[in-house]
Amino acid sequence: MRNDVSFRAYSSNDKSACLDIFDTNCPAYFATNERQDYADYLDSNPEGYEVCLLNGDVVGAFGLSSRTNDIQGLNWILVSSNYRGKGLGHQFMLRAVNKAEQLGAKQIKIAASHLSAPFFARYGATEVTNIPDGWGKGMHRIDMDLFVAS
Repeated sequence: MRNDVSFRAYSSNDKSACLDIFDTNCPAYFATNERQDYADYLDSNPEGYEVCLLNGDVVGAFGLSSRTNDIQGLNWILVSSNYRGKGLGHQFMLRAVNKAEQLGAKQIKIAASHLSAPFFARYGATEVTNIPDGWGKGMHRIDMDLFVAS
């Protein structure tokens, strides 16, 4: 089986696939009450949001958005649970850091859960705040900063 990974800008045609991917991660990595927030985010045609394709199929998504000239925010990073452990999250992070550096950012803000925070920590992100039940009951919000070289 080939493993052709590519990225492209999100379009409204990807909404169903993205929501399906969200569902594969719920409730393990996202609180069920976050689904509508994600759907609303997708409906806003978010600038900088990308989908990841593996062999032509949408298997993940993430985006960067500008907060200030020096700060980017990492938005709704998710990989289908069917493809976890295949290095796609690593590619997302390399892509996000590279894009932030190209934009001249010095920092990426990440709003993670207590379950996904260790993944971001592997790339040097550090915890700034910890909000118990911040995403919903039993899903703690961890705000993190990742400093990048620009």
